[in-house]
Amino acid sequence: MQYGMHFGSRARGAALAVAAVSAAALLMTACQPGPEAAGSTTSPSGAAKKPTASAPGSPATAKPSGGTGASAEPAGDSSTKAPASVPATATPATKKTKTCAAESLKAFMYQADVRPPGTGTGAAIVEFTNMSGATCVLQGYPTVAGAANGSPEKNKPLTVTRTGPSAEVVLAPAAKAWVKMTFVQVQGEADGYCVSGSTPVGYPTLVVGLPGSGATQLALEGGGVLAECDNKATVTAVTATKPS
Repeated sequence: MQYGMHFGSRARGAALAVAAVSAAALLMTACQPGPEAAGSTTSPSGAAKKPTASAPGSPATAKPSGGTGASAEPAGDSSTKAPASVPATATPATKKTKTCAAESLKAFMYQADVRPPGTGTGAAIVEFTNMSGATCVLQGYPTVAGAANGSPEKNKPLTVTRTGPSAEVVLAPAAKAWVKMTFVQVQGEADGYCVSGSTPVGYPTLVVGLPGSGATQLALEGGGVLAECDNKATVTAVTATKPS
């Protein structure tokens, strides 16, 4: 009876030991990573396959961030980005004062006080007055032509020699500017003579032009014929200072 009980106890202990070993084996099998966890798949023949690599150069698609559901742009690809707008800076244009038009100028010509000795005109001054209601400018040296018989279309241009500096003269309404013309003086009495040997010429009017303003036909204030030699004149630029 004791033998039977002892044998029964040993049988039950062995059975418990076998069950414990089986349970441990099952637990160890469950803890080992499967093929999916190792990143490989098993072919029907049982050989493990490596995962297929992405083709080189193909952009990776990033996961959407912030839960918006939109795919992020490939990193470093600026071709799909809209260029940043640069606000245009408006530079106000500088408004330049216009040149005085011939029709806005009142001009008259008179004999200068300071002139070469002789019996001819010697030197003449032209005074310009801005008759418009707007400010305008004059600048540069005049052209001079003698109008034969007083006809501008029959004028004879004089060879001009420029003297003195040229500067822009701003004329407010009613303001004045001047130019002075000095001629080769006629010598002697009566019809006179020219030192060069040429024949003196007399013009009842002159055609005086200014750069950008056109030309004006002028007679000497108080009348008379403008006598000169060699068809030459020395001229000043337009000036804001009245010459003598």
